[in-house]
Amino acid sequence: MANHDVLLGQNNSGALGHNQPVVLNRNHNMAIAQTHGLEMGQPHEQEARLGQSHDNQGDDDHEYEQQNGLTMEEKPDHEVQDVHLHGGNSELDMSDHNELAVSESQELDENMELAVIQHEDMGMDSVHDMSLHQALIVTPSHVLQQRTLAISPNYELHVGQEFPDVKACRRALRDTAIALHFEMQTIKSDKTRFTAKCASEGCPWRIHAAKLPGVPTFTIRTINDSHTCGGIAHLGHQQASVQWVANSVEQRLRENPNYKPKEILEEIHRVHGITLSYKQAWRGKERIMAAMRGSFEEGYRLLPQYCEQVKRTNPGSIASVYGNPADNCFQRLFISFQASIYGFLNACRPLLGLDRTFLKSKYLGTLLLATGFDGDGGLFPLAFGVVDEENDDNWMWFLSELHNLLEVNTENMPRLTILSDRQKGIVDGVEANFPTAFHGFCMRHLSESFRKEFNNTMLVNLLWDAAHALTVIEFEAKILEIEEISQDAAYWIRRIPPRLWATAYFEGTRFGHLTANIVESLNTWILEASGLPIIQMMECIRRQLMTWFNERRETSMQWTSILVPTAERRVAEALERARTYQVLRANEAEFEVISHEGTNIVDIRNRCCLCRGWQLYGLPCAHAVAALLSCRQNVHRFTESCFTVATYRKTYSHTIHPIPDKTLWKELSDGDPSVSKAVEMIINPPKSLRPPGRPRKKRVRAEDRGRVKRVVHCSRCNQTGHFRTTCAAPI
Repeated sequence: MANHDVLLGQNNSGALGHNQPVVLNRNHNMAIAQTHGLEMGQPHEQEARLGQSHDNQGDDDHEYEQQNGLTMEEKPDHEVQDVHLHGGNSELDMSDHNELAVSESQELDENMELAVIQHEDMGMDSVHDMSLHQALIVTPSHVLQQRTLAISPNYELHVGQEFPDVKACRRALRDTAIALHFEMQTIKSDKTRFTAKCASEGCPWRIHAAKLPGVPTFTIRTINDSHTCGGIAHLGHQQASVQWVANSVEQRLRENPNYKPKEILEEIHRVHGITLSYKQAWRGKERIMAAMRGSFEEGYRLLPQYCEQVKRTNPGSIASVYGNPADNCFQRLFISFQASIYGFLNACRPLLGLDRTFLKSKYLGTLLLATGFDGDGGLFPLAFGVVDEENDDNWMWFLSELHNLLEVNTENMPRLTILSDRQKGIVDGVEANFPTAFHGFCMRHLSESFRKEFNNTMLVNLLWDAAHALTVIEFEAKILEIEEISQDAAYWIRRIPPRLWATAYFEGTRFGHLTANIVESLNTWILEASGLPIIQMMECIRRQLMTWFNERRETSMQWTSILVPTAERRVAEALERARTYQVLRANEAEFEVISHEGTNIVDIRNRCCLCRGWQLYGLPCAHAVAALLSCRQNVHRFTESCFTVATYRKTYSHTIHPIPDKTLWKELSDGDPSVSKAVEMIINPPKSLRPPGRPRKKRVRAEDRGRVKRVVHCSRCNQTGHFRTTCAAPI
């Protein structure tokens, strides 16, 4: 029946009653809104709600059906949802197009049930005013369908709409332009007016907003919201500024500061359909991170106050900052915590590694590190320096500060062994400040240079074997093997004095450490910290040290052995081998130990063995263990004290204390004249900004700087300096 009337029920909520008739006319649109039931909306006040997404359905749907006598059906793809009119073969369909129709072959009965699925985000535009007693007529020539609106309610603009201020007005219009995929051109924008039009030539879309008198509120005065341009035809967007990117990913960055620019690009493309440059994503992230953690400039300005807080919260610590006397631009920062100083001087091995890593922050700079080693072989950071650039003067200054730090206990501490890449600035600084120290090559730096020169894995392995050799005979045997493979490689090695890198010739005590390996070992958190503002970077380092001290202190409390685990394993292995050795005693201290490897002489009084293992590692070798067992001596008593659990606990016995938030620094410093005077110093950022582009992630070795690059040759023009693919010579 083509013109059956279905009347609206008159319940309190205005909802459709069960089996109540409704009249649908041919050229009318339906406007249905949901309050507690299903109400008829008024124009410009409510939007039709026809369906709720699958994710929002549940107990509310079931309760809604029971109250309104509705039935719900949903297609498997969760996109096209049907509304069935029962009582005949009529169907009322809702698809993703918000079109209203009834199929030609269907008729309406007098007792039809209308199944409507709630949806908070879907709506249908109302054309005519409809009250609770108005009628809608359905013609039998179309099918009713529903679609997701391109315009979200948040992006609807109408005359009289108000915004808190001009910025909110601009922001709302920008978001609307991005959501609806058209670009907007600003015609007028000041404190009282804002006028814009569609950027496409000839498109009539235009909007004008103005400030209300006496308040900062802006309201839309006129709007022509029709478009004839068809939207933008490219993947970018003029309104997708860096600030818009920052606002779009702010919440995600607050939850995960490690959110990468590449991931930001992917999310914006997926959500908004816009393709941006990597630089925009990078700058957007930096803008949010600056708001969260403070700017790079603020970090340098607050350095004097930060140093005072380090010394206040960790008494005995050293924290000093230096600026250029001419313009107060940052030059140097030196920090060493009292807990680290105490642990190194009283419990660590007398071994120091020197290294550096380049900052990845907005301003150029270098982080210098001096690191010791605890009894279990773990890295023990002692001091940190930040300099505006790496040069000989700054290395000399850093080593001078390090000497002053250790000077208080120089008499009780044995001669230091220092490992580095032995660049000129470090060599001069060590000779000037630690003239009695043994300064050797870090084998990691040496082997990397060797590998890049010859690119032969076998040669690199033989180089390491030569470095590990305990005796001169073993060392020379490995060098001869290298010479048989490559005479150039053997010549390269012999140019470097073996006393600087080979264990057989080295005069100091390395305790088995051939490499400092500082930055690589700390890389998991040093790399992340090096991209932060300077105070945030130092705080990241302090927190890591604080956590290390606490964790290692608690772990050591559970050890029940005399020696630390690594030393205990090494002694256990020596005990296992020593049981097969034959021992001949010469006197109360001297022994001859015979094994399948040969004969070795052991002197337990001087703690030395002919194999040199005892002297070099600080732990009795298998020959020494055999001699000690033969005279019923306790092997553990003949190890260096730094390997005992008691000494290890002493290493981490002091605490690195937290530092309060910067908002409290001024309050905590008030009343202390010395502090007040110190914080008056103004430190400006260094003059050298990082060049634009993505910071280098791979470190450039000092020994590679200034190295002559391989000359490339073009096979097309026979010139040097470029390849065939980049040749610009005319064809």
